[in-house]
Amino acid sequence: MNAPASAVAEPTDTGHGASEAGPGGGTGLRHPWRRRAVIGVVLLGVLGVLYVALTFVQVWQASRQDHAEQAEAIVVLGAAQYDGRPSPALEQRLDHALELYEAGLAPVIVVTGGRLEGDRFTEATTGYNYLRDRGVPDEAIRKEVQGASTYESLAATARFLRDEGISDVLLVSSPAHTLRLEGIAEAVGLQATVSPTDGTASLPSLLRETAAVSLGRVIGYRRLERFDT
Repeated sequence: MNAPASAVAEPTDTGHGASEAGPGGGTGLRHPWRRRAVIGVVLLGVLGVLYVALTFVQVWQASRQDHAEQAEAIVVLGAAQYDGRPSPALEQRLDHALELYEAGLAPVIVVTGGRLEGDRFTEATTGYNYLRDRGVPDEAIRKEVQGASTYESLAATARFLRDEGISDVLLVSSPAHTLRLEGIAEAVGLQATVSPTDGTASLPSLLRETAAVSLGRVIGYRRLERFDT
């Protein structure tokens, strides 16, 4: 007698199953833009970090370089003053400008900087008096007294020096400011090199200037007055 054949159930293809869920469980296929957006954000973050890191290196390198050379005028960036007496930072800048002037690198010194509310003296007037007391003749000194920021001071200086036919200048400030000064000078139409004061820039000042230069290169230095010192 023959045994009855066993019934074998055929699998039913319902059109669902593994073919719908890809390697990412289906989400990646239905919303591929999410993955692209995440990748884009990560790439932007990496590029941003690299950009800031490169800028820091440039700020640090510039702070260690002195490009003192012949110019038509020496421009001293302002710093704090105390009732007509220069702060240590301003005094250091004025002394360095005086050294450059006495070395014959330029026939004119421009002192810059306005005053805070309540002050009797501007930074420029303080610098003017300091240089006069050390033998610089009146006709060799120019004053820019309106600037409330580095950008404003250099823009105003560029305007009145242009009236005198002067555009080639030697800028004097603290070491960490060097790279930003070069950028601002170019923006206001000055042909400038920078001779910073002696000393090594501190890490906080380098970080501050890195932020200023990083933003200034993107949105313009005119908008960065809050970084000025």
